[in-house]
Amino acid sequence: MEKALAEFQLEGGGTFLIEVPEPESENALEPVSVDGQMVYRATKSFEEAIAQVRPVVSSIATRFKTGLTTPADEVEVKFGLNLSVDAGVVFSSVGGQVNFEVTLKWKGDEAKAD
Repeated sequence: MEKALAEFQLEGGGTFLIEVPEPESENALEPVSVDGQMVYRATKSFEEAIAQVRPVVSSIATRFKTGLTTPADEVEVKFGLNLSVDAGVVFSSVGGQVNFEVTLKWKGDEAKAD
């Protein structure tokens, strides 16, 4: 897969460059020159791109923390993300499947009494 450089804006000011897959569509992109090198300027800020993940994480955590017969005291979710200049954040896949690793923890009754 071809790689390209993308410039992401930070909401607090400033930018950073990141290597991303070559964009599929250039309609939503703006090629710019940074230090004499052509890069793509992302249309979303970094924070806007990352915000796309929040509803998914919230849904997973809620389902495992409160949606069980015995709700878990702790929920840990691990997953991979790919940053894309035209799509924002995409859950990364291995072998065509997206994998979520979920760890649930219950504390014993003694721990709740403390």
